[in-house]
Amino acid sequence: MTRQACLMEVLLGFTLWAVSAQASGRCRQILERLGDDAADVECFESSDLTTNNDATTPPDNPIPTLPGGALTPRTDRNVISPDPPDRTPITRAVPGIQIQGRFADDPTGEARFLVRLPDDWNGKLVVAGASGTRSEFNGDFAWSDFVVQKGYAYASQNKGVLNLRIVPADPVDPLACRLNPTQPIIIHFYDNDPEKPFTQWQEFIIRGAELAREAVQARYGRHPHRTYAVGTSNGGYQVRRAIEQAPHLFDGGVDWEGTFVDPNGPNILIDLPPAIRNFPAYVESGFDPASEAAQNILAAGYPPDIYNGTTSLWGLYYSAFWEVTQCQWQKRLDPTYDTYGQGPGNYDYFAQTMVTDVAEQFAAFETTGRIRRPLITVAGTMDGLLPIDRHARAYAAKVAASQHHHPDHHGRAQYRLYEVQNGNHIETYRNVFPELEFIQPHAHRAFDLLVQHVERGHELPASQCIPRGGTITGHPAQRGRCAQLFVP
Repeated sequence: MTRQACLMEVLLGFTLWAVSAQASGRCRQILERLGDDAADVECFESSDLTTNNDATTPPDNPIPTLPGGALTPRTDRNVISPDPPDRTPITRAVPGIQIQGRFADDPTGEARFLVRLPDDWNGKLVVAGASGTRSEFNGDFAWSDFVVQKGYAYASQNKGVLNLRIVPADPVDPLACRLNPTQPIIIHFYDNDPEKPFTQWQEFIIRGAELAREAVQARYGRHPHRTYAVGTSNGGYQVRRAIEQAPHLFDGGVDWEGTFVDPNGPNILIDLPPAIRNFPAYVESGFDPASEAAQNILAAGYPPDIYNGTTSLWGLYYSAFWEVTQCQWQKRLDPTYDTYGQGPGNYDYFAQTMVTDVAEQFAAFETTGRIRRPLITVAGTMDGLLPIDRHARAYAAKVAASQHHHPDHHGRAQYRLYEVQNGNHIETYRNVFPELEFIQPHAHRAFDLLVQHVERGHELPASQCIPRGGTITGHPAQRGRCAQLFVP
């Protein structure tokens, strides 16, 4: 080796050491700032905070002491966003720091968080909710890739609870659910445990924002000057509650098909049982849309069924979501009901309110509609899990009623509902039914519009129906609701 080559190698080694030492110093500062609030923390310098980097999202079951299904980061990030090539485009690497760990004061050790801090920071923070019972990595494709490329710091959390574990059928676990109606796989959701009430969902998006602000302060020397909430499904519920409860932390939010929670209805335990109860008879009718069973499902608020060969949209929801979701919520909120002895489809919410405290359980975490900052809901007309009439439109009506009766609570906070014609709850169902539309690009567009409204004073476009192939516009052809839930 020549003297010059030897010198270059020494210089390169020194440079790499200096970079590593600098990164180590930044992580040390962040961890010192988080102090006793965080535990089991991993902080590392990342060459790329997008999902192009395998290290960004850990593999499933990354903690050997947890049973399979409890923490599944890569599975979780797939449940919201569409498949490639329709996922969030990644056009550049985003170097920065990633921090992941758990909230130290949770006695169960389940409450987890994630923070990403890009080197090229724009001074702002996005805090994401988690759908279903998914982990803090749930939004990696749908939200993190989108915002970190814009320079936002990104944070997420898991609603304070792990996902699920498979349990034996014998002995019977009184809080267990069937994974689907046809396979003998029995699961136990962690959030059905007594120490994990659904009220934690609203707490942990706020705590996630507070922790992320401290990480931002440690990394950049100042707190973010704007903070936005984003989330899908149960994560959308978290966004609504963040905007209702914590205007001191959040400047606005985008909820993508958030879950509506109201003890007086609509709610999941009112709407799912009729769908579950009538679907087998609908199949026996030969999928006859005029059958009594089909009409009962429609009357419960669900969008019309569509088909591709022998595959039915209702059938996909029935096999994958309807029963297990009803069971999860019923076991949490009304565990005295014999789910499989009396039948998940026979659950009568209003009768149960007369003999149990299920209504009080709902009231403890209901969505109030009393928003304190601008909020946008984006929802699909063909949502077969959280039907638009029973969730997005119900929440819009509650916001309107609250603004009418309590105008002082809202200040100048604006609310918009953007309905995606033929959008549905599961983006990948478009692979089966090309008549469906993706919601993700409209959720991203809504986020950009929200930022322009908050930071530049731009008026939000009116609530509107986004036609197939269209976009949110300041001059909508159809203001308000979509006239039909399905357009061929």
